[in-house]
Amino acid sequence: MTFNKRPDIRLETHRWLLTIPPVLIFLFTGCHNPHKEMVKILADINKRNFSVKNPDSPEAQLLRCDSTIKKTSQRGDLNFLNYVKASLLVKTGQEKQASLIYEDLLDRMNPEVSKQMLPEAAIAYMRVGERSNCMINHSGGSCIFPIKDDGIHQLKTGSEKAITIYKQLLKANPDDLESRWLLNIAYMTLGQYPGNVPRSLLIPDLDLDTGIHVTPFTDIASELGLDVNNKAGGVITDDFNNDGYLDIFTSSMGTGDPMHYFQNNKDGSFSDLTKNTGLDGITGGLNIQQTDYNNDGYLDIFVLRGGWLTNGFGNEPASLLRNNGDGTFTDVTAASGLLSYQPTQTATWADFNSDGWLDVFVGAENSKNTEPGGVHPCKLFINNQDGTFTEQGKNSQSAITAYVKGVTSGDFDNDGRPDLYISSINGEKYLLKNITRQGREVKFEDVTANAGIRGNNNKTFGCWFFDYNNDGWPDLLTCSYDFRDISTSLGYFAAAEALGKPVSGAGNIILFQNNKNGTFTDVSKKAGLEKVVFAMGANFGDIDNDGFPDMYFGTGNPDFRSLVPNKLFKNIQGKKFADVTTSSRTGNLQKGHGVAFADFRNCGLQDVYIDMGGTAQGDAYPASLYLNPGFEHNNWISLKLEGVKANKAGIGSLIKLTFIENGIRRTVYKVVNSGGSFGSSPLRQEIGVGKATLISDIEIKWAGSPTIQHFKNIAANQFLHITEGNATAQPIHLSKLAYKRKPTAPLCFPVSAKVN
Repeated sequence: MTFNKRPDIRLETHRWLLTIPPVLIFLFTGCHNPHKEMVKILADINKRNFSVKNPDSPEAQLLRCDSTIKKTSQRGDLNFLNYVKASLLVKTGQEKQASLIYEDLLDRMNPEVSKQMLPEAAIAYMRVGERSNCMINHSGGSCIFPIKDDGIHQLKTGSEKAITIYKQLLKANPDDLESRWLLNIAYMTLGQYPGNVPRSLLIPDLDLDTGIHVTPFTDIASELGLDVNNKAGGVITDDFNNDGYLDIFTSSMGTGDPMHYFQNNKDGSFSDLTKNTGLDGITGGLNIQQTDYNNDGYLDIFVLRGGWLTNGFGNEPASLLRNNGDGTFTDVTAASGLLSYQPTQTATWADFNSDGWLDVFVGAENSKNTEPGGVHPCKLFINNQDGTFTEQGKNSQSAITAYVKGVTSGDFDNDGRPDLYISSINGEKYLLKNITRQGREVKFEDVTANAGIRGNNNKTFGCWFFDYNNDGWPDLLTCSYDFRDISTSLGYFAAAEALGKPVSGAGNIILFQNNKNGTFTDVSKKAGLEKVVFAMGANFGDIDNDGFPDMYFGTGNPDFRSLVPNKLFKNIQGKKFADVTTSSRTGNLQKGHGVAFADFRNCGLQDVYIDMGGTAQGDAYPASLYLNPGFEHNNWISLKLEGVKANKAGIGSLIKLTFIENGIRRTVYKVVNSGGSFGSSPLRQEIGVGKATLISDIEIKWAGSPTIQHFKNIAANQFLHITEGNATAQPIHLSKLAYKRKPTAPLCFPVSAKVN
């Protein structure tokens, strides 16, 4: 088998075709099926990426390693090759075989050589324990930090052997915080933390709450058949068949990995209808988003591919999947003019020129190892209102070239035009103000320096605009992904923080408060967000319906030793955030990616769905659906907006709720979008109103339209369909659901106002 061959002529031809208008492509090639053409492209890329030159193809490297071992007779060379093989076996999910190789090598190697492989042998044993307990015998408590109850391993060998090695490592180097963290986790998996942890190695109080308590959530994905075993990928929760009930789409980053579509059965269960959708062969997707690019009222899907991949292997096309309205989807990427090869995982849909049609801005990754893939500027595709797009990144002054990991749009200056924020691993941040004049081409102005967000040079990842303090001005959140040049796993930083030795600025959440004058102030410390998180996937919602947005972060990096919990932060009255991970039982130790908040049960409670898993097959992990127990008896309103002059999905429209709660007048602001830059919540806006039973005014400022509407004296706890220009908000009658599981999940807690 050959691993180092050039990409085949078909892939080169696809790149050449990018220079030709889509219509002429079909006339020239005779291709009348762009969907099948994309299937071919993805299959070719999947073959190309199976290469020893691809750092993210351990399967190819393992085959090459085995082949070399068969040809090698020198004992020293064989030892080294088997050491390499063991590390590749872990990455491909064959931890048991890897641990046997490590055992053999450690028995035969001299101490100086063997100690170099001890950390890898230890994590192999940890993975053996996770595979045999958390995956094969998966439960709602598996890998939930702090580990207890049904999360404790029944098969203990893996963790016990890991503990033996970590003790050896720490005896040689007591300051090895990474090993200390993993040792404490290993003891947790055995139910022996903190009592059996040697006092000198104990990291105390890992099982204590922060002081702000919420009722525990429960991971019920496996009981509903939603625990798809993905690598790093995305998630969308939304209504794809227009029956009013929320469905789920997931993706996984490999171009050999299928997407999954779970349709809501309207009875508390879901059915995997992937094979019915026509998406066979439409694979991959580090991130996915919903949109309605053609204003037909059916939600389409945008698939983003190639993120993190280097050496040219990330040159993969995004896909636009048209919803045909009959339960099937068709790839229309080439026909729409969106076919473009670049590594990306992030985009944002907005009506940048206020013409009532959604445009899309796509971030691109440019790493030191981009070559031979070339330089990839960010791209802005303007909707031509006929199913096609025209790229205008350079003309609009938005063709940023950086290692972009997050983009988001929002109207930070309240001038009615959506602006752009761009987050990068380079450490640069970009705030682009939309200065488009009515009827003119889209233009942006870089106002980063004057806005006060350039400041530190933290490498950053996910990002979003939201009004966390409900003052009517969008604030900006971005996730630091800065390791401060310390070559270790995230366990080091978690241990340092727990021991009161945090590394300043490493992996924290950065919150910029809008000063209402075009500038922002970093209030991260004041808001209690200077915590070690290292967020990848992230999103916001309202877990307690108090009207203030809370946040959930999926954490990790590709290193298998980065066993750190995902994080849930509760918004405290728009003043600060409290880490409620421990009490909420949402701190999954596996890698977290696409995150969505959604009221699947139609009872006003937002559950949290997250795609889990890392970049390697050995780091794949089942997705989680955290059941919201309803710990506050607060009220809510759910609004589905339909634009007329505005884009059909209402994306970018501003909702302002005014109500009296406990005698105090309050306002809550929410922009119609899917939330964060890595994970997609429903476009149906689910908004908490606290104890209020009556909303005195709902104001809608429609995106890209001069229309402003008001709806007076609206009862809380109902679903409404609001159409631009229609003075009456139409009730949506949905059944409240109980998940079909054992034991049965609660239908809904009693609310203080009647549900219509």
